[in-house]
Amino acid sequence: MTQNVRSKRVTDEIDIMLDVMRKDPASAKKRGLFLASHAALDFLNTEWPTANGKGDFFETDEDVLIWLRQAGMAPDGIKEVRPSGALFRSALALRAVVRSLVESRKAGKVPDLSDLNAFLVAAQSHPQLLWTSSKTIAMKTLRPTDTAEQVLSPVALMAAELFSTADFRRVRRCDDPTCVHWFYDQTRPGRRRWCSMATCGNRLKVKTYRRRKQSS
Repeated sequence: MTQNVRSKRVTDEIDIMLDVMRKDPASAKKRGLFLASHAALDFLNTEWPTANGKGDFFETDEDVLIWLRQAGMAPDGIKEVRPSGALFRSALALRAVVRSLVESRKAGKVPDLSDLNAFLVAAQSHPQLLWTSSKTIAMKTLRPTDTAEQVLSPVALMAAELFSTADFRRVRRCDDPTCVHWFYDQTRPGRRRWCSMATCGNRLKVKTYRRRKQSS
């Protein structure tokens, strides 16, 4: 399969996902939206516009675990976090911190890193050697999962990586004024404008075309 074919397939899958989520927000329970080209921004995109305001992937602890599993960041074997509701509340708090930092950086301000650093304190880990099924030795990073903050530590680490290494000229919000999604433009030209060209991009192009036709 060529790179162009693979890229088109991924784009088509994203566009279908976006259309389904906008028509049926409850379907986000089944699948998250991963189109930002960076996990920390995908985490922000767990909110999306609806006809009545905003939808939210996170409504329960299980929702957060579903998203972490889909993002490949859930601890192995974890089924729940105690006390009930702690993971949900911590996910909302971390998302608000990351959003505030992203918006501050985009506004040219010097952001306060203390809240994100507080989450990073929980990102304890240690390496461990393990025998694999093929009888070879591999090294795996293990993290405690005793608290909600520890479960979310991979997200906090990805956010820290974003703020410390990303070119923020390429971190953008979708050009559709009705969309809240962010993305990290990693294309070579650096001219990406939309979370999805086939949805937000085409929708605004159609509106622009209609306005031109009406004024002509």
